[in-house]
Amino acid sequence: MIGLLGRGDDPCLERVRHAADDRGIPHVLIDEDALSDASLRLDLGVDGVRGVLRTGAGVVDLDLLTGVYARALGPAEPTGAAREVSALLHEWLDVTEVLVMGRPASMFSNSSKPHQARLIAAAGLAVPTTLVTNDPEAVRAFRSRHGRIVFKSISGIRSIVREVDDAALARMDRIRDLPTQFQARVEGTDVRVHVVGESVFPTRITSTALDYRYAARDGLACDLEAWVLAPDVEQACIRVASALALPLAGIDLRVGEDGTVTCFEVNPMPAFSYYESNTGQPIAAAVAAFLDRPRTGAARHTDDDESEVA
Repeated sequence: MIGLLGRGDDPCLERVRHAADDRGIPHVLIDEDALSDASLRLDLGVDGVRGVLRTGAGVVDLDLLTGVYARALGPAEPTGAAREVSALLHEWLDVTEVLVMGRPASMFSNSSKPHQARLIAAAGLAVPTTLVTNDPEAVRAFRSRHGRIVFKSISGIRSIVREVDDAALARMDRIRDLPTQFQARVEGTDVRVHVVGESVFPTRITSTALDYRYAARDGLACDLEAWVLAPDVEQACIRVASALALPLAGIDLRVGEDGTVTCFEVNPMPAFSYYESNTGQPIAAAVAAFLDRPRTGAARHTDDDESEVA
């Protein structure tokens, strides 16, 4: 049996739940918006962590799950009890031997974009030439050297990628109190790669927007289609996801006309439903199947009568 942990109306969780239904994979939804009457007991021993979650819907023996897909964002409107149980579940995700997609500890590489870029490069993918600074003169010299440059947040907080034009350069003194990441602009075609275990789902994005995620807001088109990458690039994506301890990852690439591949960042909790709905790629099905595999020592398959799960 697999566990689905997060808000019940989350589109990615819903897609994995439907995929599990379609394939006859037993599953239980642990809805973080329905924990107001829940209790969680964790027992730590020499053989690991055992956990039992009780809610109004039933009882979940957590260590009997074969795997968990976690989009652990916490309750949308946390009450005292729900907030405490949710926080404890997040801690369990980090210490359990059950396979977890979305382990909180694995999110941290994305909290520092420069740090993550070093890990990406070490795993074999090229990254853009980068400057992190609060020195306006350093930015001016960087732009003079590279011609066209962009800027973005250095943290895990989503930011809109913008180009440093003359107007932005005139305001550059404002960065003295805010170290910012600048990168040489990379030309080419955007490709989002979802890695699920050792399965790879590349999506080509065609858009005139600098940041395609905000194309609609800027009144620009954005077309998505399933794509195929060279085998060595696919293997590099799998290595990057593995190096970051991410059984599920969303990797942002740009492929130049000459075939050069550059990696911008890795999303440790990708909202793949947007890409799946536009391409038909079976990402949710791959997630459900990956979590349902038997695992020696880390998790056990169970029959329905071994765990009361509503």
